[in-house]
Amino acid sequence: MLGSFHDAEDLVQEIMLRAWKARERYDEARASVRTWLYRIATNVCLTALEGRARRALPSGLCARSDDPGAPLTPALDIPWLQPFPDARFDVEARADLRLALVAAMQVLPPRQRAVLVLRDVLEFSAAEVAEQLGTTVASVTSALQRARTALPNAGEVSEPDDPGTREALHRYLRAFEAADVPGLVRLLTEDAVLEMPPVPLWYRGSRDYGRFMDRVFAMRGTAWRMRNLTANGQPALAAYAPDADGLRLHTLQVFTVVGGRVAHNVVFADPRVFSAFDLPERISSENFRGDR
Repeated sequence: MLGSFHDAEDLVQEIMLRAWKARERYDEARASVRTWLYRIATNVCLTALEGRARRALPSGLCARSDDPGAPLTPALDIPWLQPFPDARFDVEARADLRLALVAAMQVLPPRQRAVLVLRDVLEFSAAEVAEQLGTTVASVTSALQRARTALPNAGEVSEPDDPGTREALHRYLRAFEAADVPGLVRLLTEDAVLEMPPVPLWYRGSRDYGRFMDRVFAMRGTAWRMRNLTANGQPALAAYAPDADGLRLHTLQVFTVVGGRVAHNVVFADPRVFSAFDLPERISSENFRGDR
């Protein structure tokens, strides 16, 4: 609903507080505890979204760049989409958590977003959703149809545990650590997308992706190290760049892999994202273990 891990954590506290205060008014004859709690959660989210700008990725805000030397100036006033740290929760890797879908959902009006989550993700019935939102079944059905129409088709996206995906990410990791740009480019789809919030900049195509990576290694050096993670049910890598004191956390990269090749890489450089994933800021190059 929110597109922000930190905002969601804050609202969970509000939801639990409201539930505690309303506990004596709960009527098990009218709804299950699950339905009752999700009604509270939905209304808290809808209230929180009033007047807020949508969270987005660079590809949803600006035209793509073909200049690998474009200024890397962060836009800290933009509420950027945030990834979800799978490792901190006992959840299955589900297609409805993927970054592309969450980003697309931010464009929907909040009530359509709520209907989509309640019906397609949480699998409540139309009657239950109508009760939760204080509306009619016909209104819920209409909102769901509009929401589904507005969202892109995710296509065939590989899961993190798929052997082909694991192999592709392992090869990407090795090529990145070797600063092997031609090797990286060979692992990309032809129209691969690279974007890097909070910098409002993105590239499409393996050629421009490779040109930008040439710039990265020229700027930051070539002795990088990476750690395997997952985020939003997708494979991810934490990238540590060399500096005078060893290795400093530089980015969290979340990948979409299609047919054994990288089709999309969202590179997050926000320290708040790093804290959500419990990533150490520095690692000694001598003692580094990449969880490979």
